[in-house]
Amino acid sequence: MKQFYKNGDECYFIHRNILISHFADKEGILNMDNVKIWRDYLNGVDHVLRTDSHFLFAETIKDAQVIEE
Repeated sequence: MKQFYKNGDECYFIHRNILISHFADKEGILNMDNVKIWRDYLNGVDHVLRTDSHFLFAETIKDAQVIEE
């Protein structure tokens, strides 16, 4: 089951969360290129959110559109 997350007016399905420390080198500097690689690797993920401790690899839930015929 996917986790649901709301940030402001946007809603997301969380596909995976990974500790921020897994993307840091020995000096604690984040390698954002590796975050992008993970985002592109995970199927359906189009956005990355950050909490105090984790990166959340998320899929944006699109607003529904009413189609009138």
